[in-house]
Amino acid sequence: METTVAAKRITTFRLSEELLERLKVLAKRENRSLNNFVEYTLMEVAYNEPNEETLAAMKEATSGAELETLDVDNFRNFVKSL
Repeated sequence: METTVAAKRITTFRLSEELLERLKVLAKRENRSLNNFVEYTLMEVAYNEPNEETLAAMKEATSGAELETLDVDNFRNFVKSL
């Protein structure tokens, strides 16, 4: 079984101390190295663009169109029936 390793390049970024500390906290929370966490986060942003269906759903959700009102009494009766 042959595996390939993606070529990686050392890159330098300037980050504020506050941002760097926040990234370290987030990386630790996910049990990742800082490098791995930053690389993963950047890949998520760079490669996970929403498709047309998702964009349409996001637009519909933020527009407030076709929202239904909740009949609280009916909902309470429903919950009691469970």
